[in-house]
Amino acid sequence: MKHSFQRVAIFIDTQNMYHSAKHLFGARVNFGAVVEAALAGRQLIRAVAYVAKSKTGEEDAFFDALTKSGIELKVKDVQEFASGAKKADWDVGMAVDAMAMAPRVDAVVLVTGDGDFVPLVEYLKANGVLAEVVAFEESTNARLKETASTFTNLSAEATHVLMHSRARRPGADAETPEIAPAHHEPAPDAPATPRRSGKTASGGRKVKITF
Repeated sequence: MKHSFQRVAIFIDTQNMYHSAKHLFGARVNFGAVVEAALAGRQLIRAVAYVAKSKTGEEDAFFDALTKSGIELKVKDVQEFASGAKKADWDVGMAVDAMAMAPRVDAVVLVTGDGDFVPLVEYLKANGVLAEVVAFEESTNARLKETASTFTNLSAEATHVLMHSRARRPGADAETPEIAPAHHEPAPDAPATPRRSGKTASGGRKVKITF
């Protein structure tokens, strides 16, 4: 179902991917490699990552790395409530953007395991667009996986799309910033998985894009 002439738009649920990788593998995501895996040699029309920004601005290095790799950012400030709760939900915004982009591409790739996107997948398919899902199988909603036109299991490509945190790898190269998400949620430690950095979707030099 994947052909080199196909035009592809990729939409990345950054928080979902971050927490999945941390919980399952105790590792960080190389988003450049994820885009490469999702693209599968086809024509990239647009790649968008949905991110949250904290008041401290600690994510700036990560944001810069994404932008330089050709990934567009949609940034939302984290809302802090009197109770201490924090929220930065991008689900609706990501769905609206995917629906708006659908008439201009052959395939929409959703990089998420969130089952809330099942209606979006069904809408895209009903309108003649391939609705592909790319995520870690262990944390992907079963209905989302079944409904998608195709499902790419990133766990099977863990050595390519994951990177250990610097704390786990003393002496790791300094070019990769250690960035935590704006509204971090604790997750159980899990065995780390070896990684290698990927290339940009355009096939250029290797980059390390982590979160």
